[in-house]
Amino acid sequence: MCSGKCSRCIGTSLYPLVLISIICNIVLFFPGGDVKYAKDGHITQEVRYMGGLIGGGFMVLIPAIYINLTAENGCCGIHYNFLISPLQMFLSILFAATGVAGGLYSFIVAGLGVNYGPLCKDGGIWMTPFKNSNSTYLTDSKLWGVCTEPKNVVQFNIGLFLTLMATSGLQVLLCAIQMINGLFGCLFGACKKEVKTEWPTWSSLNAFLTHCYHYVSCFIISNVDCITRVHVAK
Repeated sequence: MCSGKCSRCIGTSLYPLVLISIICNIVLFFPGGDVKYAKDGHITQEVRYMGGLIGGGFMVLIPAIYINLTAENGCCGIHYNFLISPLQMFLSILFAATGVAGGLYSFIVAGLGVNYGPLCKDGGIWMTPFKNSNSTYLTDSKLWGVCTEPKNVVQFNIGLFLTLMATSGLQVLLCAIQMINGLFGCLFGACKKEVKTEWPTWSSLNAFLTHCYHYVSCFIISNVDCITRVHVAK
């Protein structure tokens, strides 16, 4: 598969994963579907770390947008493939690395959330009763009854954190693949059939820099007609 098409596939696949991560993290703030626990501070520390919102959310969303854009032709309508495509693919490696870091952060926080269990009321005292259980409570549903409030908080906690772990794991995998794909894109180009790869020459570099100068000048004066004329003049 061409690196450009692969980038488009990866970028598009990351969008729903980002959405799931953000939704799960937000829902975790409202155990039992009630806002009073968040107001009173009766939520687990792992929820406060916002792994799904920051890590699996924004830290993956920004790379997803850029990775998807690397599959598009050129930049600002300029199609000098020898310069634009390798540069875009190289930057996609850096953005993908950010996505890997965000996914790992979300995965680690979610793993801690599953391991420690929820913050709940046990015998009238707010505590984390499963923190030192080494996750054995996961397979023994009889222990879940110790949490009297919020209602069904153990199932709530396990379900959402496991979802975050699965989602962030896929994010890390996809971003890691993009890092490899971006490396191939840097070395061999984005493989676009409609764009003919050229070796850089002085005349092509000079033309490229001239168009860049005109585009920047047009953007500075915010003249849409000017930008259109420069694009047509190419």
